[in-house]
Amino acid sequence: MQKPLVCVTLRGRTVEEMCNDAPKAVKLGADIVEVRLDLLWTSVEKMTSSGSDEGGKESIEVIVNHLELDAIDVEDSITTISSSIEAPILITCRPQSQGGHYPGSEEDRVSVLEAAIASNPSWVDLEIDIESSKREDLVKLAGKGTRVIASLHSLETTPSISEITQDVMDAQDMGDMVKACYHTKGRKDALRIFESALKLKSSDANYSLMGLGPGGDWSRIHAPALGQGLVFATTESGWHLSQQGKINASDLRIAWEVLEYS
Repeated sequence: MQKPLVCVTLRGRTVEEMCNDAPKAVKLGADIVEVRLDLLWTSVEKMTSSGSDEGGKESIEVIVNHLELDAIDVEDSITTISSSIEAPILITCRPQSQGGHYPGSEEDRVSVLEAAIASNPSWVDLEIDIESSKREDLVKLAGKGTRVIASLHSLETTPSISEITQDVMDAQDMGDMVKACYHTKGRKDALRIFESALKLKSSDANYSLMGLGPGGDWSRIHAPALGQGLVFATTESGWHLSQQGKINASDLRIAWEVLEYS
């Protein structure tokens, strides 16, 4: 049984933080590291309040603030990232409409993606809903040197099994790998993603299915048995990851060994 590639999304909201997280990601088992350029336009503020939860204990609220578009030197950031990280890189610049944080227009975002591709990363993430002519130009720019992930993200619900499998099959010609991520509210949603991946296993599709929410990590943990080509993980650790549908990269590798996915 062939193991999927493991892509670890780098933590941090500055170039320095992302570059510092890359060696840790590789040590934990990353084959690829994902650089979320859109996170560069964010900062985090932690607010502590006393006695707001059960038992009167302090609670911490994390507030994500968005920076102005001109706060980041895009080309300089990409150059530093490309020269500092030795592992294969997947570059992503997610729009707010798909759960990302890029603050500019779609035209500006396409320019960021053009600059990213010019740095010759191993992979680039291009959402399937980018305007067709612009997306075709980006794919041509990527050429044979940069592989393309055709991604789609549903922030509201998890569709039916037939809809998920159709989403993946419809996008097969749009990249080297199709990434489909759905918001899960419980086990039934997670099971639909799992069964969709199992159904796709008998096809020639290249895909990576996952959920964000409870049970969203099932398709990651059992990815080798489901025929998935790529799995996303994190360097973050903690019990809360399971409820978010995420998994630590080292824990993922250990799970595959325990389940004898070799």
